[in-house]
Amino acid sequence: MTKEIPLKITNIKKEFSKKVLDGINLEVQNNEIFGFIGLNGIGKTTLIKIILDLIEQDEGEVEIFGISRLLPRARERICYLPEKFQPSSHLKGEEFIKFVLSFYNKKFDEKKAKQLCANLDLKPEMLKEKVTKYSKGMTQKLGLVAVLLSEADLIILDEPMSGLDPKARIALKKELLAYKKLGKTIFFSSHILSDMDEICDSIAVLNNTKIVYHGTPKSFKDKHKLDSLDKAFLKEIGVN
Repeated sequence: MTKEIPLKITNIKKEFSKKVLDGINLEVQNNEIFGFIGLNGIGKTTLIKIILDLIEQDEGEVEIFGISRLLPRARERICYLPEKFQPSSHLKGEEFIKFVLSFYNKKFDEKKAKQLCANLDLKPEMLKEKVTKYSKGMTQKLGLVAVLLSEADLIILDEPMSGLDPKARIALKKELLAYKKLGKTIFFSSHILSDMDEICDSIAVLNNTKIVYHGTPKSFKDKHKLDSLDKAFLKEIGVN
């Protein structure tokens, strides 16, 4: 397998009515869980959309496994779950998963799908039901099952803990660690910093259009002489 860096972000700048991203530089290494931290509305999702070529940057470039994100083949090895995830209401859960897997030339493994559902506390029989019968949390779990079954080399998750209760969050963390053991790379944003502290190899903090920290969670806490990522983050951005 190629040793190209899964995600390389170089000098990304983006402005809407005001500057949102100003010279963002990040590298996400092979086989790591990378956490992206920042307040609401500060530009995390904007950067993710630029990575996925859903919006244009003003300056800079993004490479996915050494390929410009402008080229369609750059996205062949990634799978993405947006924060506001809503599959087609016409599909059953199993049909949605099959649709996602078709992009990766993978066959639907019913046994594996049911096991993942059980692991994430989603009743496996719900795969036979239309997604209109799913709650917000169930819909989120369905999306996560599809992403994990894709076995994409890089998965990008925007607030994957959204809508999940504590039991499901614990289950998801186990699944992400298991996914990493397959040799995969995970990039995700979350407001739940304690989760990041538990499973991330590296984190980056976005504040006032800049990356103000990039390193391990432990080093970030050590930097601020605090014992939790939440407290260190608030100190970093100047909130007492």
